[in-house]
Amino acid sequence: MNEITTINPTGVEIQSEETMPHSIEAEQQLLGAILTNNDVYDRIASIIGARHFYEPVHARIFDIAAARIAKNNLASPVTLKAFMEDDEGLQELGGAAYLVRLAGAAVSAFAVRDYAQMIYDLAVRRDLIGLGRDISAKAARVDVASEPREQIVEAEQKLYKLAEQGQTEGGFQSFLKAVTDAVNVANAAYQREGGLAGLSTGLIDMDKKLGGLHPSDLLILAGRPSMGKTSLATNIAFNVAKAYKRGLRPDGSEGAIDGGVVGFFSLEMSAEQLAGRILAEASEISSHKIRQGDMTEEEFRRFVDAAKALEACPLYIDDTPSIPISQLAARARRLKRTHGLDLLIIDYLQLARGTADNRVQEIAEISMGLKAIAKELNIPVVALSQLSRQVESREDKRPQLSDLRESGSIEQDADVVMFVFREEYYKEREKPGDHELDKMAEWQEAMSRLHAKAEVIIGKQRHGPIGTVELSFESQFTRFGNLVKPWQQDGGGQNF
Repeated sequence: MNEITTINPTGVEIQSEETMPHSIEAEQQLLGAILTNNDVYDRIASIIGARHFYEPVHARIFDIAAARIAKNNLASPVTLKAFMEDDEGLQELGGAAYLVRLAGAAVSAFAVRDYAQMIYDLAVRRDLIGLGRDISAKAARVDVASEPREQIVEAEQKLYKLAEQGQTEGGFQSFLKAVTDAVNVANAAYQREGGLAGLSTGLIDMDKKLGGLHPSDLLILAGRPSMGKTSLATNIAFNVAKAYKRGLRPDGSEGAIDGGVVGFFSLEMSAEQLAGRILAEASEISSHKIRQGDMTEEEFRRFVDAAKALEACPLYIDDTPSIPISQLAARARRLKRTHGLDLLIIDYLQLARGTADNRVQEIAEISMGLKAIAKELNIPVVALSQLSRQVESREDKRPQLSDLRESGSIEQDADVVMFVFREEYYKEREKPGDHELDKMAEWQEAMSRLHAKAEVIIGKQRHGPIGTVELSFESQFTRFGNLVKPWQQDGGGQNF
């Protein structure tokens, strides 16, 4: 980093504030190479833009050259001279002769990508310094409207944006690139022998219907209380985390090749309660027994073994209640940056907070925020949602899209809307009196048919069919599983 040195009237040298990191020579070499050979521009256009240049004159030269090349016109010292004759900054550097000098001093084109990367890196350093000064100035200014907690969230957002901008900048992409990406996704599913393009939930029939959990999708999992929304969400989280394997992906990057890192925002239950549920499922010991401590020695040993096996699972729980959506997004970004993140679950949507005064607008802000997180981090986001009471007043208690609380925005922003429904729960409450023998026999027959069964009703799916998935449900372990079909029960059928 260069230092500007000035001399005061007494003749003593004074070192002023350090200049921002930059390399005039790299900028000159890059511009010279472009002015000599316009084809070079295509190789560096995805790395840098005019704003990455430190010298304003260089930024203007690059801007005009880029505009001409984009129109298939020649960008050379002669053609640029006509556009920059009145440029005062260029006049100070020697006018049109400076453009000629740039082209004359250019080295061979093979080094341009290195120069472009160097200019970009230095620009990021300048942005970091600017951001640091901005944070410092805001922190020093004591303002009632800007609390320290909010400043931290804002600073994190800006830092994350800065870290990701090299990857996400670019705007439009060609149809060829989009088609190539689509073929790669289909190829990934084909390589798994007709398997999934997305993350596996660990529930076979659900995976077949959804094709797995797709990156950048917002999935809403809704249901009335006691239907098992949280249980299904924890089951999926556990299945994904348990299957986690890290390795080299087909695109050459390193990350999850099976399963994934899971972030779980538990706004209703504490982290300890949620862990208890997952342990109940893994150890096959009733969650009630675990809470009461009413376990045999063999069960307790099984419980401890399950806990040890789960230690290595990449499942991260945040149980901050009533968390603002901006803070939720910032924490998800931080988790992705520090540990990786392949699936995010929020239990549940109505317990997050927005900034709007109106409740409907607040829910709209939260659902839009969750969809934005899914797209920004390129991960599936599963958000649980409550249903309105109107379900209870209907004869058929199966939920539908209109039952979603503040449904407009949630239904609109979601890529998939699923409802958890257990008819057994409602039928249990219709038990007739002991003296009504006919009704009792009918009720018992219905109960045996519905026992340990659940439905996941897919009410909306952008990428596939709607319909119903039947699952098994073991209430004592709060565990959903794959339902064994009648044809699988006999003749050595496999229980998946």
